[in-house]
Amino acid sequence: MKGRGTRIAAHVFLVVVTLVTVYPIVQIVGISLRPADRLYSTSLRVIPEDATGRAYYSVVFEKDFLLWLRNSAIVSAIVTLVGVALASTAGYVFSRFRFVARKFGLYSLLIAQMFPATMLLLPLYVLMKGLHLLDSMAGLSVAYAATALPFCVWTMKGYYDTIPRELEEAALIDGASYWRAFRTVVLPLAAPALAITAIFSFMSAWSEFMVARVIISTRTLYTLPLGLESLSSTFQTEWANYAAGSVLVSLPVVLIFLFLNRYFVSGLTLGGVKQ
Repeated sequence: MKGRGTRIAAHVFLVVVTLVTVYPIVQIVGISLRPADRLYSTSLRVIPEDATGRAYYSVVFEKDFLLWLRNSAIVSAIVTLVGVALASTAGYVFSRFRFVARKFGLYSLLIAQMFPATMLLLPLYVLMKGLHLLDSMAGLSVAYAATALPFCVWTMKGYYDTIPRELEEAALIDGASYWRAFRTVVLPLAAPALAITAIFSFMSAWSEFMVARVIISTRTLYTLPLGLESLSSTFQTEWANYAAGSVLVSLPVVLIFLFLNRYFVSGLTLGGVKQ
């Protein structure tokens, strides 16, 4: 009886947490469907009576949304490719080989992961200015990749630790090189961790605002977060357009997450073994 009461309490708690989590999303959808940029309403209806999709049309066709989407897609694709390529190879080296300063490198990545991106804004700005990468998508891609790599490398390294070395040794005995054994034997088995790396790299670039605000100043290079922020001003904020844009921005992340969901749990749990 006690165990049943605990389960009921746990389910009630989870339902409450879910409702609290979903409520802001429902509010944003409702605001995006309200006419005349009304932010507040006394009605409890999820879809307002005078609902309209005008805000979605306005954001896509009357604003520079497609330009912001293109810029975000380019930067996110670059960061994802760079993150997966570098994390998969660096994680393999840290997992399989013993070399000088190996632990120092691992702990350096761990320490770097402890600091939020906002604390790195000043050194990032100085570095990008020195490399002449300010106000460019290349500089923004480098900044995003640098902040995402520590977590990705540790994830890949932890997952490689769970793959038996005997599989690679069998390939080496058959005449394969280290690179071929890694590419044909280890890498396919690490698909869940690669999916986690891809998701994290993509999300770190797709919805990030602060680093982009520091590096990008030209309006034609605005990414989606910067573009949505431009919809607000001192005297007026286009709340319906802002909410509609937020909904549209979240859709690609949701779709990618659903597509790679089967890898998500296994990639995080199996990659969490002790060194």
